[in-house]
Amino acid sequence: MSDWFSRDGVPAGDAHDEYSRAIWRTSSRCNAYGTCVEIAHLPGDDIGVRDSKDSSGPVLRFSSAQWRDFVVGVQDGEFDA
Repeated sequence: MSDWFSRDGVPAGDAHDEYSRAIWRTSSRCNAYGTCVEIAHLPGDDIGVRDSKDSSGPVLRFSSAQWRDFVVGVQDGEFDA
């Protein structure tokens, strides 16, 4: 489902360079405390997700199909409490 990377927040292999070159976006609805997530389009049509407070930290990587399914689930209320 997603890729987890090495400890200390440093991605394994060439992924670190790939993530540093990505254009990360934060939601316009991010709260004043900066507790948000950022997303970026990655090579291979993948989506990266990371904590906006820790830009050098771990990145979750999802295929575009997985991300699309997640967005549809959110829009359909699948995750509402």
